[in-house]
Amino acid sequence: MKQLALLKLLQIPQLGPQRIARLLNQIDFAEFCQYSKKELQQMGWNDKQIQCWFQPEMRWIDRAITWAEQPNQRLVTLFDKDYPFLLQQISTAPPLLFVRGSVASLTLPQIAIVGSRDYSPYGEYWASYFTRELIEQGFAVTSGLAIGIDGFCHKQAVKQQAVTIAVLGSGLDQVYPARHKKLAEQIIANGGALVSEFFPDQPPLAEHFPRRNRIISGLSLGTLVVEATINSGSLITARYALEQGREVFALPNTAQNPYAVGCHQLIKEGAILTESIADILQAIQHQYRPSAKLVNANSMNNPPNIANQQLTIPLTDKILPDLTACQQQIMQNISFTPIAIDDLAKATDIAVEILLVELLGLELLGMIKQVCGGYVVTQA
Repeated sequence: MKQLALLKLLQIPQLGPQRIARLLNQIDFAEFCQYSKKELQQMGWNDKQIQCWFQPEMRWIDRAITWAEQPNQRLVTLFDKDYPFLLQQISTAPPLLFVRGSVASLTLPQIAIVGSRDYSPYGEYWASYFTRELIEQGFAVTSGLAIGIDGFCHKQAVKQQAVTIAVLGSGLDQVYPARHKKLAEQIIANGGALVSEFFPDQPPLAEHFPRRNRIISGLSLGTLVVEATINSGSLITARYALEQGREVFALPNTAQNPYAVGCHQLIKEGAILTESIADILQAIQHQYRPSAKLVNANSMNNPPNIANQQLTIPLTDKILPDLTACQQQIMQNISFTPIAIDDLAKATDIAVEILLVELLGLELLGMIKQVCGGYVVTQA
């Protein structure tokens, strides 16, 4: 049984995704399963690896098989017809996927949206925009369930009762981060799926997350990076996408925004500067064409892109009736890009001591918030 043999293979120490993929590509798997100890030695396996193959830890294997027998849970092998086609094409395709939720959702056209753990209101605005637009065009949004842009995009998809796919760096019985357990349940309830290559009880480990990232990009036609610091794990996903021959999209931002550094670096390296959904659709038009019903002609002809909306996206250009004249003046000068109080004082010609009182009032109203670098709006 191929499923059992693959579960045994996953237990072999020092046999990572690349070596397993090479083995499956070079040798008929049914024939490999009949190899003797001598033949495995000739392949370069050591004594410990050979022992693990012939005397596997059945406790883990039995748990995995029992897990897959539960409702709404599946083991999908590389040899199954419902294994995701795009993922199957990458050089390090996982031999086996643990899936909770809809396996059929993995066949939908997908775009990955990833970004930093911390993000600005600007990043939140555009992550929400692209999630909404991609859903309207018939895509499933794929990400990593992480705190930050990943989790935010999953939540936006759930709010729209749309399919979203979460790839985990842990076993599916060890949902990480724990605060997203409810979100994971909502993803499944909406017809999406949780996906992992790790045994259900495996905890999240640092080395798991780059492996998770290659699956995120491997499932997707392209990967959009919304915001990223230079050390963000989302850049690893982008690198994998490039290696896999997939499109990489990056959102431009202001040079002063620390979360823009990673995206700007990607753009310098050839990622597609992405201002609207039209940029994504144009880049993948030969791989996927949305149905006529799903295409919003107005958004295609007049996309609400960054260039014609201003990079800082001001809150409003009109008077806010519930605010005092002083507060209205302040709000006209606060955007999604942080502004320091000294700069705000110069822009409004309001004394700093008065500004501090008015800013506190606006914070209590939920109109603005204080972040690193100054104040930003919290709603559009």
